[in-house]
Amino acid sequence: MARTKHTPHRCTGKKAPRKQVTVKAASKGAQAAEERGVRKPHRFRPGTVALREIRRYQKTTELLIRRAPPAIAALQHACEAYLVGLFEDVNLCAMHAKRTTIMPKDMQLARRLRGERM
Repeated sequence: MARTKHTPHRCTGKKAPRKQVTVKAASKGAQAAEERGVRKPHRFRPGTVALREIRRYQKTTELLIRRAPPAIAALQHACEAYLVGLFEDVNLCAMHAKRTTIMPKDMQLARRLRGERM
């Protein structure tokens, strides 16, 4: 579309007379004003909040699941079961070497045979 020049509107310094608003239009305007008064909550774009949470959780070392007494008991039970099994294997390694005393090399061999890396 071609550009055209417009002549400027002359400002007289007075306000233009307002139109008379009928009763129906006034009630519609009041309803519209009430609806505009209630603002919607701000919504972030999809993924923005997720990225913010990822950054926050990578910065902190806090526990994400609170420690309750049953949780501590469950952790202790699992740790004890793992260590008892490991020391059984370590003792077998020491017995295989015709020793009664376990040594760090027995622990390393047992973990290596289990598939755990040191």
